[in-house]
Amino acid sequence: MLSIAIDIAFVLLGLSLALTLVRLVLGPDVTDRMLALDTLYVNSAAMLVLYGLDLGTGRYYEAALLIAMLGFITTVVFSKFLTRGDVIE
Repeated sequence: MLSIAIDIAFVLLGLSLALTLVRLVLGPDVTDRMLALDTLYVNSAAMLVLYGLDLGTGRYYEAALLIAMLGFITTVVFSKFLTRGDVIE
């Protein structure tokens, strides 16, 4: 039963990644593209956690944590750049 749920989750996350990639490419505004990039980070971290669950190993959780932290820092820096025009003042 768990393997079926994991397979369904893989398909749904793959669909989410594809739709978010479309929003990233076709986004009408810079802020839409920034939110799509942030969503891609979250979805890729979720995909790594799901892959680790599927394999039954904990090696992918650290990579998912690094991707999530990198996504957060990138979103904050890009938001500061869009609002101020400069990152470091």
